[in-house]
Amino acid sequence: MFESLSDRLSQSLKQITGKARLTDDNIADALRDVRMALLEGDVALPVVKEFVEQVRGKAVGQAVSSALNPGESFIKIVHDELVHIMGDTNDALNLATKPPAVILMAGLQGAGKTTTVAKLARLLKEREKKKVSVVSADVYRPAAIAQLETLASEVGAGFIQSNAEEKPLDIVQRALKEADRQLADVLIVDTAGRLAVDAEMMAEIQALHQAVNPIETLFVVDAMTGQDAANTAKAFNDALPLTGVVLAKTDGDARGGAALSVRSITGKPIKFMGVGEKTDGLEPFYPDRLASRILGMGDVLSLIEEAERKVDKDKAQRLAQKMQTGQKFDLEDFRDQLQQMDNMGGVAGMLDKLPGMGQIPAAAKAQVNDSQFKRMGVIIDSMTPKERRFPDLINGSRKKRIASGSGTQIADVNRLLKQHKQMQKMMKKVSRKGGMQKMMRGMHGKAGMQGPGGPMGMPPGMRRR
Repeated sequence: MFESLSDRLSQSLKQITGKARLTDDNIADALRDVRMALLEGDVALPVVKEFVEQVRGKAVGQAVSSALNPGESFIKIVHDELVHIMGDTNDALNLATKPPAVILMAGLQGAGKTTTVAKLARLLKEREKKKVSVVSADVYRPAAIAQLETLASEVGAGFIQSNAEEKPLDIVQRALKEADRQLADVLIVDTAGRLAVDAEMMAEIQALHQAVNPIETLFVVDAMTGQDAANTAKAFNDALPLTGVVLAKTDGDARGGAALSVRSITGKPIKFMGVGEKTDGLEPFYPDRLASRILGMGDVLSLIEEAERKVDKDKAQRLAQKMQTGQKFDLEDFRDQLQQMDNMGGVAGMLDKLPGMGQIPAAAKAQVNDSQFKRMGVIIDSMTPKERRFPDLINGSRKKRIASGSGTQIADVNRLLKQHKQMQKMMKKVSRKGGMQKMMRGMHGKAGMQGPGGPMGMPPGMRRR
């Protein structure tokens, strides 16, 4: 997300560095480029105008901090204004009510609403330790109810049955009673979408809202529709008392217009960002962190939080003990490291959270992808348990068999074995220097998240290849 906007803004802001002070003249070109970058990012025109005027007003004649040069000062102003138009702070869900707390999900068809319901249920269950039930009041889209039932089973949420012959109003009233009987903390109601905003749709969802009196009414919108997302959200907000917006499919949005327009146009906070189809792909929306990513400053805090949630600490501990006793780092361990990295969203999911990644040439970024790591995993899976534990056994005929079984070439197997050897040497050095203990300490808190295995105490396999 924001790749094109980030690239344009980075180029614009470079022009201002090295200036003795900020004046109307020397920021004029930079502001013009910032304006064009935002418009090309499909940010709504009124939002762009207000943004540029706010930045100009704060920049011209400002006393530059002794800790910053004028260029850095200007970037800080742009950063702070980006944070402001996206909402200043994270706006968490309000679940302070008598259970079950009802969350009503609204949105157009195809926005990713049903998938978002499952993602939100998983997030509340895993991070907030809530007992969550879900129900579908979408009696129009074929297989909508079955889709939610499948997703609910996948994320471990309670599913309240409904069918296409029922009226949506009857479904939600019955679901409310059923969720109460199940002692659910939260009930998430998935509503029907349409291809466009229409009077019938609005009347139905208004009736549902009145029937269940939700504490949260969230509008799910496809981020790839840019400023149209903000306009659609406004139409829903005019009909419903929305409490927040969820941006879905942000991984497909290279421009970022929706994120930068929604808050200003609707006055409602963006509460979550959805990424990909996996049910763990939903994150709270932090304007300050996203602004940093847009400007190429990274988002280390989110990366730390992700590592704390998704790194398997038991496996990391076993690896630490193994290294301490002088045992070799084998291909089973290598496979675990690849899996840990995949759990973290892969290389692509981590790059934009690392500071300075915006400065890497596009050609270099294109070469870094997750397919090579997935190929490594397939190759290791094609080996026997004995070959994984004792890679030195793998001779020419074994390589041929492994390549055939994994659908790869012998050259790919050789490359994997070479990379494993390099990793094995690195792990040997780490264990000698007491680095594994440091890495494990890093696993247990943010304070020590700089182990030699990689940033934020992530598994060693997530360092550099």
